[in-house]
Amino acid sequence: MVKGLYTAYTGMANEQKRLDIIANNLANSATVGYKEENATNQSFDHLLTIKIKDESEAFNDRPIGNMSLGVKLGEVYTNYGQGSLRQSTGTYHMALDGKGFFNVSAMDKAGNVGTKYTRNGAFTMTKDGQIVDEDGNHLMGEGGDIQIPSNTANIVIDENGAVMADGNYIDTILITDFEDYDYLMKSGDTMYQTLEGAVEIPADARVKQGFTEQSNVNVVSEMVEMISVTRAYEANQKVIQSVDKTLELAANSVGKV
Repeated sequence: MVKGLYTAYTGMANEQKRLDIIANNLANSATVGYKEENATNQSFDHLLTIKIKDESEAFNDRPIGNMSLGVKLGEVYTNYGQGSLRQSTGTYHMALDGKGFFNVSAMDKAGNVGTKYTRNGAFTMTKDGQIVDEDGNHLMGEGGDIQIPSNTANIVIDENGAVMADGNYIDTILITDFEDYDYLMKSGDTMYQTLEGAVEIPADARVKQGFTEQSNVNVVSEMVEMISVTRAYEANQKVIQSVDKTLELAANSVGKV
């Protein structure tokens, strides 16, 4: 009986974590460059159960089979599939059509500057001529942080990432791809940083000026999944209630005897 309570509890805890992931996806369904997350489920390691000697048998302990200890969240993974491209009026708004990431120089809380990677191309220009994202991180080119002359009247960014200011070449936007995305770790909603073992490869992507890449979250699918998770949670809840009533009945009956 107690095992039934524990198994149902692990099911409820697992569904709660899945629901948190779905809620985060829905909350970022309109976030530029966001990539949806999903989760896998797996059972806990099976336990070999042993029947101890009791009055029903005259021999010693013997194994009677394996017993599952419930379910747990196996792995949270990111779907890096490309989202739809939406036209924008921003001069410095860019989208990547293909595989790869923009490089931005970001400062952590300790004041250390490092490179992070993103598909969020909703950039703007500061009064100093720096191209930055909404958090102030600088867009990087092949020559370092891209610097635009403050008196520039016309900016053109071609599909190869070359930045032209009034017809003059400034720099080429640095785009990086990776051999295995398992070596990327999420940093915020749309930023990624590399783990040890990440291997950079040439990016196969075209830069689209005047566009932004939308989230790849399918809202309808997420809502359907949310309903499924809610029903699974309720089913586990009913199991706990049923086992609890059975235990209460058993305890009261023993007391009467």
